[in-house]
Amino acid sequence: MLDLKKIISHSKEYGFIFPSSEIYDGLSAIYDYGPFGVELKNNIKNYWWKSMVQENENIVGLDSSIFMHPRIWKASGHVDAFSDPLVDNKDSKKRYRADTLIEDHVIKIQKKIDKEILKGEKRFGDDFNNEKFQQTNTKIIKYNKEIKAIKQKLNSSLQQDNLIGLSELIDQLDIKCPISGTNNWTDVRKFNLMFDTQLGAISDVASKLYLRPETAQGIFVNFLNVQKSARKKIPFGIAQIGKAFRNEIVARQFIFRMREFEQMEMQFFVKPGDEIKWYSFWKQQRMEWHKKLNLQLGEYQFHDHQNLAHYANAACDIEFNFPIGFKELEGIHSRTNYDLSQHQIFSKKKLSYYDTEIQESYLPYVVETSVGLDRLFLSILCGSLVEEPVNNEKRIVLKIPPFLSPISVAVLPLIKKDGLSNKARSIFNYLRSKFRCQFEDKDSIGKRYRRQDAIGTPICLTIDHDTISDDMVTLRNRDTMLQERVAIKNLPKIIRGKLDI
Repeated sequence: MLDLKKIISHSKEYGFIFPSSEIYDGLSAIYDYGPFGVELKNNIKNYWWKSMVQENENIVGLDSSIFMHPRIWKASGHVDAFSDPLVDNKDSKKRYRADTLIEDHVIKIQKKIDKEILKGEKRFGDDFNNEKFQQTNTKIIKYNKEIKAIKQKLNSSLQQDNLIGLSELIDQLDIKCPISGTNNWTDVRKFNLMFDTQLGAISDVASKLYLRPETAQGIFVNFLNVQKSARKKIPFGIAQIGKAFRNEIVARQFIFRMREFEQMEMQFFVKPGDEIKWYSFWKQQRMEWHKKLNLQLGEYQFHDHQNLAHYANAACDIEFNFPIGFKELEGIHSRTNYDLSQHQIFSKKKLSYYDTEIQESYLPYVVETSVGLDRLFLSILCGSLVEEPVNNEKRIVLKIPPFLSPISVAVLPLIKKDGLSNKARSIFNYLRSKFRCQFEDKDSIGKRYRRQDAIGTPICLTIDHDTISDDMVTLRNRDTMLQERVAIKNLPKIIRGKLDI
């Protein structure tokens, strides 16, 4: 897998992602999607929507508003509890999340363990037993004890909202600022992540609104509207794709963590007592969905949560092995009936569902699947972008799943003259209503192939002098670079076959 710097550079050079407001020196952790980035992003959304809504009879869609009544965020707990532990270094004037500083310290200890294992592999060769080595190596035993103790103190402080405990742990570990190299820290304090604004022309407390920090609440407050209008019975789901906003203390690592991002999520409403069965079902379903992308370098794992949020009775993350390590890609949570019960209390409106099969009313439990669209976009880039040797030079190729490619077919006349461009134009016009096509006749055919490889175009059609007489073109496969002659009249069928998921 290429490192993150190369992926960022490639994204800008080939029109996938640009820093927002770049000519004004940009905004931190805000990005714009370029001409090929927006096509890929839309294809990902369409693929998720089709697999989640179109292929599931008991799941319907919703598009709720970004602005919602401020009491919604009071009911959900975001006003009082949606915050991160903030700490400043007095010398560098830089701001950090206290828990991230501690987690980064744990990673440093883990790297020491990895270093010891590497030494052992070199020393013992084929006789090396990793499990036994870790159980007997005194340094590794010591490092693992340190990690366990740190994690216990960190989790305990976070669960108890103990900011003093976090400050003491930072001091105890002698954690230094990466910029100043000093440990001259402020006390840890809370920082609410919600952006606020005003409704209308008058700025007062009554008109204060928030940009939504998550899309889920729009589903919960519309639960009965959707259930009744769509005539759905439990169990059923509501899916949504939409923007969310979080004023992150430290937003970093490209589009992995941003202040404006997009979520694709589904809330699945079930009978109380059935939630763990459905949680297990969706946990496996979502992992299978990611693996079906068949990325060149796709590597996934589950991370089951030991410390659950106050609303959950089971939770896990699907993690992807990014260049920065295994990180959360999608969350699956059993949210109980916390959200519906809170909105029922705060709105004073009944949100219970009458189950005709058992002739009882109840507040459904909810199983949530929530994937960050931007993170999924990044995982596809990271898992598809490769460098490979071709004729004593390197070819950079985005081996993206063909059905997601920003451009499906490139139509390339071998040269501009001799009527080849006109013939290529007629083929382009024939195909572009059926597929995402691009016409290009500038530079040599080799350079054009390389550009199409770099943006992930799976099929290139080359129009040469023989095409004029035999109505056949040369079809080039992106991944194998193999070429075959095919009839123009058969192109729609052939292309559909190659793009079929």
